[in-house]
Amino acid sequence: MAEKVVPLADHRYASRVPVVPAVAMPATGSLADTLGRPLRDLRISVTDRCNFRCSYCMPKEVFDKNYQFLPHSSLLTFEEITRTARLFVAHGVHKIRLTGGEPLLRKNLELLVEMLNGLRTPDGQPLDLTLTTNASVLAKKAQALKDAGLRRVTVSLDALDDAIFRRMNDADFPVAEVLAGIEAAERVGLGPIKVNMVVKRGTNDGEIVAMARHFKGTPIILRFIEYMDVGATNGWRMDEVLPSAQVIARLNDVFPLETIEPNYTGETAERWRYRDGSGEIGVISSVTQAFCHDCNRARLSTEGKLYLCLFATQGHDLRALLRGDYSDEQIAAAIGLIWQARGDRYSELRSAQAADTGGGERRVEMHYIGG
Repeated sequence: MAEKVVPLADHRYASRVPVVPAVAMPATGSLADTLGRPLRDLRISVTDRCNFRCSYCMPKEVFDKNYQFLPHSSLLTFEEITRTARLFVAHGVHKIRLTGGEPLLRKNLELLVEMLNGLRTPDGQPLDLTLTTNASVLAKKAQALKDAGLRRVTVSLDALDDAIFRRMNDADFPVAEVLAGIEAAERVGLGPIKVNMVVKRGTNDGEIVAMARHFKGTPIILRFIEYMDVGATNGWRMDEVLPSAQVIARLNDVFPLETIEPNYTGETAERWRYRDGSGEIGVISSVTQAFCHDCNRARLSTEGKLYLCLFATQGHDLRALLRGDYSDEQIAAAIGLIWQARGDRYSELRSAQAADTGGGERRVEMHYIGG
């Protein structure tokens, strides 16, 4: 009998090789965790690299020229990503979001999009295939992504004022090029487009109304995200969090708003619309109004670790199974066991937990598993 080789995982974050059950139960398309939450959304990080150095995600003093990113051999191949995605779809996933780092830095990403676009849910429906990007190269890539089958994009944009934006991305990147990327995505039909603004009190909260004014009257949905304590390198402080309730109050003073119902169970953003009918905004309030109770998202890291929460300290090394002698049925069964044991609800418990675990386990960084 040939010796089975299980590849070592990257050791910068704690992980375990999943248990493969002796008897593989088939996927049914219906999977629930310990809190009754289904598995519906898979976020796949395709690279841990980014050309921005935003302080809330990849601060330059940590991610400098000496920082050791993952070698290419550690990354999941497009074939491995597609195989894994197929197994998640069999368990009930109907939405896949490609993230990073900056996903458009992954060479030939449109080939992966085309491969994922060929997947179908158990009832034969196409996936909701999306991508989050800083839009730095979106103007060049938009048409190819659309042709490959990408449905829509979400763009990160933290300010319209060029000086503030350059200071926040810490790469001296102009806001005009991001806006050009958004225009290109709109032109080729990658919509409805969402624009995410991370709000840091004292840094860019003066841009809230200007951002709303810019996108008001367009099909683009602007969403304001509370500054979160993801990872352990961004120097997060509660006094830099501007609660979403205050964001809404500022906007309502200028543009009267009213609430609208969520599009689906588990939607992260609380939805609002302008009373004059000129558009929609959203707020994502992970810090002050946790939404763990209906979180249906799993995250796959660049090199194949499965994380069950954005604030996780430990992952599950699916790459070890993908590169081992395991069948699709066995890996699907292992995924099922992992999700069924899930009880994560960090944001609901935040006040009772320290910003750093202090026990040697690091919370995973945002650039490693996406937002």
